[in-house]
Amino acid sequence: MKNLTDISELVKNCTNCELSLTRINAVPGEGFFQSKIMLIGEAPGYYEDNSGKPFVGAAGKLLTKLLNSINLSREDVFITNIVKCRPPNNRDPSPNEINKCSPYLSKQIELINPTLIITLGRHSLSYFVPKIPIGKAHGTIINQTGYTIYPTYHPAAALRQKRFHEILSEEFKCIPNLIKSLETKTDKTESVNDQLQLFSTYTN
Repeated sequence: MKNLTDISELVKNCTNCELSLTRINAVPGEGFFQSKIMLIGEAPGYYEDNSGKPFVGAAGKLLTKLLNSINLSREDVFITNIVKCRPPNNRDPSPNEINKCSPYLSKQIELINPTLIITLGRHSLSYFVPKIPIGKAHGTIINQTGYTIYPTYHPAAALRQKRFHEILSEEFKCIPNLIKSLETKTDKTESVNDQLQLFSTYTN
């Protein structure tokens, strides 16, 4: 798996679990391959299964609006799920299904190397941080995985309950400043590392 195109082809032809028997289309993910932001949901639904694209149903339309509200488009980010095929009747993905899909997601994250990973929903959060409930973690920053994780509620939950919609909207408003803050920290770290390397050159 050398690039995202390779991963997409492998996902589309994957038969590693029983979801391959019931899917219409696998949904590898899509977006900007050098994006600073990666959004990771749980699994494709009915519309995603039919189109082969992530977040294209009602929840996807809300996600697009949330991105637009902070002056981003779907083309500015990379969107995928922890499971690449639709579980029958939109049930929760099983641990085995998540495990079978894990190498694809891990490689996508490695190749994109995002500044910020936004998890959408409890299953996506649990993939990175198994022991923290979404009700406690949403809207916080987690740095336990080698990446910066920003957990949020799933857009589908926001469609069902108004209070989740309000929370999600407010938490998305924080994203631009989060990115700026993370990039500033990275720039400072790189500057310090450059100075240390220069010092080492002079002292050796």
